Amino acid sequence: MGVSTSSPEKGISVVTVDYPPVNALPVRGWFDLADAVRAAGSDPGIRCVVLGAEGRGFNAGVDIKEMQRDTTGHGALIGANRGCAEAFAAVYECEVPVVAAVHGFCLGGGIGLVGNADAIVASEDATFGLPELDRGALGAATHLARLVPQHLMRALYYTSRTATAAELHTHGSVWRVVPREELRAAALELAREIAAKDGHLIRLAKAAINGIDPVDVRRSYRFEQGFTFEANLAGVADRVRDTFGKEAPR
Repeated sequence: MGVSTSSPEKGISVVTVDYPPVNALPVRGWFDLADAVRAAGSDPGIRCVVLGAEGRGFNAGVDIKEMQRDTTGHGALIGANRGCAEAFAAVYECEVPVVAAVHGFCLGGGIGLVGNADAIVASEDATFGLPELDRGALGAATHLARLVPQHLMRALYYTSRTATAAELHTHGSVWRVVPREELRAAALELAREIAAKDGHLIRLAKAAINGIDPVDVRRSYRFEQGFTFEANLAGVADRVRDTFGKEAPR
């Protein structure tokens, strides 16, 4: 259980997340993920990083139960917000391209990861969404806006609905949609093509593309997080979060 790194082929590093049962990451998990991605990208022998996961889905966001257990203050919330910010930034700032291999659900913090990735390969059962308003939180609209057009992003955000891999493929944000059993091979195929480029040049290309990005994703996400803190200080977040896992009143 946790975050692991492997190198199945020359020039490719695979970072895998495994936090049963649903890959809802605790605070430590987000920082470990950030460290693993940064370490892989800084390895001069690596030219592409594949980010994937084991289990039922790619990522279910933060571990809400960890927050609910924190009755002494806002330590878990602050830790989760900082951890998410670091993990998202690590993917975006990775020195080499990052290919996200997404299966099952990709929710909350998962959107922050794939929204900052350079390319996404998804299985046919993959779904993407931000259930933040149902979880007493805000954030990652910055990253959802990188996956779908502006008005669709707003509708998905306000309703907490999800979009399928096929729908994201039509918007051009998912590179390929494949059967679940072919996901790893498809992600490695794309990574292999990227890793065949000159290592120094691919790093320059990543830096150049980030440099012309119209949105500062780190600053934009931190701005969003300010409203998460406001919701918590106002008591709104606890009220909504306490309904997590319970049937909504009729």
